[in-house]
Amino acid sequence: MLKLLGRASSGNVQKVIMALEEMGVPYSRLDYGRQFGNTTTPEYKALNPNAKVPTLLDGDLAIWESHTILRYLAALHAPALHGATPAERTHVERWMDWLLATLNTPYVAVFKDSRKPEAERAPDFAAQVSEMNAALSILESHLEGKEWMALGRPTLADIALAPIVARCLDFPVERPPLPNLGAWCRRVAARPSFQVATGAKPSTLAVAA
Repeated sequence: MLKLLGRASSGNVQKVIMALEEMGVPYSRLDYGRQFGNTTTPEYKALNPNAKVPTLLDGDLAIWESHTILRYLAALHAPALHGATPAERTHVERWMDWLLATLNTPYVAVFKDSRKPEAERAPDFAAQVSEMNAALSILESHLEGKEWMALGRPTLADIALAPIVARCLDFPVERPPLPNLGAWCRRVAARPSFQVATGAKPSTLAVAA
């Protein structure tokens, strides 16, 4: 059985949980993260030299980087989530890569500081909020007339983006109107896989480790 190492509150771990739930693949999850003091041990770093989560164990194979894990799981269990052809996969993967290259940096900065008193925020906080909003506006424009990020159906693009974008829309900061993105988030939030990934409902697939 697949074993997922990572804390349930991690957005990157939530991506993997959502994928597993969408695919109907049984798994177990163990709490790993800095707060548990178990990601800097020699044993864990032998699995994942970055000392971060998630790490997925499939027998003797250790897989790290959340989007690599998503691609691996789709290849084994649900190829349609990734795309049937190289051309289709470009439509899915561009948004997975875009998340890491464009949205992730301002997302992390706003995540760290948005609920702090203004005096305790980083000097560039306003600039990071502006950059995050610019990125969200790209998604807003892309979703005009669309229900899903790629291929007209739920794919790895939606799974990768879902936990992160949901948090971006929940930060207590000013945002431009984002009706298309808000509607997409509501569609995502209605999926049982997302509800399990974010702790809103229990899993019927997860097995106690």
